[in-house]
Amino acid sequence: MDEIDASLDEIERWRKINAAYHADDLKFMRFLIPPGKRVLELGCGTGDLLAALEPSYGVGIDFGARTLTRARTRYPQLNFILGDAEDPATLGAIEGPFDYIVIADTIGMFEDIDATLRLIHQLCAPSTRIVISYYSHLWEPVLKAAEALSLRRRQPQYNFIATADFLNLMDLADFEVINGEHRQLLPLRLFGLGPFVNKFIAPLPGIRKLCLRTYLVGRPVKLFPDRKLSASVLIPCRNERGNIENAILRMPRFGSEQEILFVEGNSSDGTFEECERVRAAYQGQWDIKVLKQDGRGKGDAVRKGFAAATGDVLMILDADLTMPPEALPKYHAVIESGKADFVNGTRLVYPMEDEAMRPLNFIANRFFAYLFSYLVNTRLTDTLCGTKALLRRDYEVLVRERGYFGNFDPFGDFDLIFGAAKQNLKIIETPIHYKARTFGETQISRFRDGWLLLKMVWFAYRKLKAI
Repeated sequence: MDEIDASLDEIERWRKINAAYHADDLKFMRFLIPPGKRVLELGCGTGDLLAALEPSYGVGIDFGARTLTRARTRYPQLNFILGDAEDPATLGAIEGPFDYIVIADTIGMFEDIDATLRLIHQLCAPSTRIVISYYSHLWEPVLKAAEALSLRRRQPQYNFIATADFLNLMDLADFEVINGEHRQLLPLRLFGLGPFVNKFIAPLPGIRKLCLRTYLVGRPVKLFPDRKLSASVLIPCRNERGNIENAILRMPRFGSEQEILFVEGNSSDGTFEECERVRAAYQGQWDIKVLKQDGRGKGDAVRKGFAAATGDVLMILDADLTMPPEALPKYHAVIESGKADFVNGTRLVYPMEDEAMRPLNFIANRFFAYLFSYLVNTRLTDTLCGTKALLRRDYEVLVRERGYFGNFDPFGDFDLIFGAAKQNLKIIETPIHYKARTFGETQISRFRDGWLLLKMVWFAYRKLKAI
């Protein structure tokens, strides 16, 4: 540590030399961790990363006295603690919980990684995310050669660990990895070539495994077997008059409390009047709200319905009832127990009824499933399945941070999926038995909506990969 303290000026000189590398790293960390969060950094150095994250409450731990003196001078708004991040007494003296706990380039110096990760649990809430960044072990010979040729500052003893080993260590410490990204294939500016390669080429499948930087986002493994949450079931409906009462008749009872919200999309077949009739007919048996859309499209209906919902868990049920309402308790249980933060239905696991999905639609779904799984780093087989569930408090964060994506989604599915991915929520797919329609006709145009999906892929690539 004395060696690090004595070389602060040299460290800063090298940071200027490698400004492109450090700028890309800071930019991606700011993508992972939005401003205004409670952030703890283990091994904070002079506090540059912690300050760049603009936390509402920021705490940095380091055992370099001179290093922290400089950090406190630069960033008096942050809190810096002199101590060993692996010492239980140091962590025990900190007041948590935090929204994010950051371990940037220091985890390879820990003497007992999984034991230190276990200590961090005392500073975690169920929603806390741990962000670990490190050098890929594939780059070890390159970095060692750069040091030998005086092209890089000599580093303290550092253990290059493969990602598979990190996953194992986090599993041992009761953390699960929910997101993993690779960045910086060319960590130099090179007259603008480096930033271009790192933005558009480095994130591509296959190529990204060769990048210098790896970022893992994990969450504490914590289940709530006795937790009881209320539910709001949103049913967007347009020209679905014949399905409205069936939705109520087939709706199972679940959750500590339950409300149903019909959001009607200016139908031409009397759907709004049917919603009002059903609300009056089942008054006293069901808590039913009926809303009329101001705009158009399912996305507008979802935003209007969720804004009016009061349940702990927000759920979507398509009014065509091709997803059986009887399956909703399974979705609710996944959220209620803490197994996941976001549940997406999939129609492509179990055999489906004849004519439930046209062959061309099935092929397109498979194609887009691969693309969207890559974009959100989670296996998704059916992004357009209408049934989704998440906690209302997570949706409220999504709304506050929606400005990053903007109002881009006419479907309503991708606003939720991309927002959940940006928040680092754990996403799980739950299979359903997809049924054929019994009333009305599909409102999906395979060619028009297929083109919209292609535009959505490019949009997501720019927002989630080419950052």
